[in-house]
Amino acid sequence: MTNLGDQIKFDLHTHHERCGHARGSIRDYIEAAIDKGLHVIGIADHTPYFSKPEDHALPNVAMAKSEFPKYVNEVLRLKEEYKGKIEVLLGIEADFFPEQVKDYRPYFDKYPFDYIIGSVHQVDGISIFNRRRWKKLSEKEKVQTKETYYDLIEHSARSGLYQILGHIDAMKGFYPEFSTIETNAVEKTLKAIGEHDMAIEVNTSGKTKDVGGWYPADDILERAHHFGVKITFGSDAHDPERVGDDFELVAKKLKDIGYKEWCFFRNKDRVFISL
Repeated sequence: MTNLGDQIKFDLHTHHERCGHARGSIRDYIEAAIDKGLHVIGIADHTPYFSKPEDHALPNVAMAKSEFPKYVNEVLRLKEEYKGKIEVLLGIEADFFPEQVKDYRPYFDKYPFDYIIGSVHQVDGISIFNRRRWKKLSEKEKVQTKETYYDLIEHSARSGLYQILGHIDAMKGFYPEFSTIETNAVEKTLKAIGEHDMAIEVNTSGKTKDVGGWYPADDILERAHHFGVKITFGSDAHDPERVGDDFELVAKKLKDIGYKEWCFFRNKDRVFISL
């Protein structure tokens, strides 16, 4: 665990063309980060679906299994090439499926990842961004859906597979009313995240969805602070133009909430930076 002073700008959550729904190469994102004055840029594209038999199960969602070692090698090569200009970190964003942790872990253990982001993208087999899932649901079913979502996030915190949990209220993306569904599940999950010493990201890609703003909402950040949850930053850029998006605004909001520091990861060791 390392502590650094201020004036360090970073972004740990960027994608690129391998996932099938982002624009630009890894180099494009690194160059964008340099242009925007960042000191650290993390590349964290979507993992392949390791548990599916096909090499490229979902071409518009995640990279092929055969691309995974190529992805790692490209990031490591660019890490060396850009040394002295910007620090490039090897990350990955992995879908969390409780029954598939054993399938994913060997792939992650094989390579020198700086960090792994664990994200819940599906609940009951349906994408969290599928706005149609909420139609005709009763109020009780809506509560059950939200509780299932946060139960999965809590399990991801307990899995020991990740350093960062991604966009922990992203289910509101195309259903803003999600935030008003009342349940104690959010509080319970934040408490578990704090107990397991996990970091969550402030993810600014909510502004690209119907809900606008960031993930998570301010009230969740306030409760996360109460439970001692560590914080990091990710734009979740799928276009180089969004690298570092709203970094300064997020820093100000976190300071207003009471945070004194946030962090990034190097060789899976947490590096704290003053806010």
